[in-house]
Amino acid sequence: MSSDKKTEVATLGGGCFWCLEAVYDELEGVLSVESGYAGGSVPHPSYQQVCTGTTGHAEVVQVTFDPEVTPYHEILEVFFAIHNPTTLNRQGADVGAQYRSVIFYHDQSQKETAEQVIREIGAAGIWDSPIVTQVAPLDKFYPAEEYHREYYKNNPYQGYCQVVVAPKVAKFRQKFAQKLRT
Repeated sequence: MSSDKKTEVATLGGGCFWCLEAVYDELEGVLSVESGYAGGSVPHPSYQQVCTGTTGHAEVVQVTFDPEVTPYHEILEVFFAIHNPTTLNRQGADVGAQYRSVIFYHDQSQKETAEQVIREIGAAGIWDSPIVTQVAPLDKFYPAEEYHREYYKNNPYQGYCQVVVAPKVAKFRQKFAQKLRT
């Protein structure tokens, strides 16, 4: 890999960041995934603060990827396949604005691509309800505490991981088998 290889970063929120991190860790072309917080008003929030729902932050992942291997459009296709973009401030039993469906774009091109993918998915009629995914500019990203990083990989037998994360990873592996990291 040459040091001048072009990379991009996607910042996505779709429920608990453990789920998104576990999936993107397995996607071809992804170089790194970091859990954290974005979209709020409190600088350097803690997990405990974000959980109160009062900081305005969403649990997100920052996905650094090689767009020549997996373009941003495909990063978003995976995103929409592994969470429900029609539930406002909720993913399953996780309820609150910190679990909202959100795409924080890094530039105008990402904004336009996100809006295009949302239109495509809406037109395809995949969901019975309208897509409520927010598309907003990224202001600041704050990395999550160390114990949240690679949570699923480090705690695969933890209850939440078995009941919530593992099924999302399995769904991703089945639907995107050709895009799994080798």
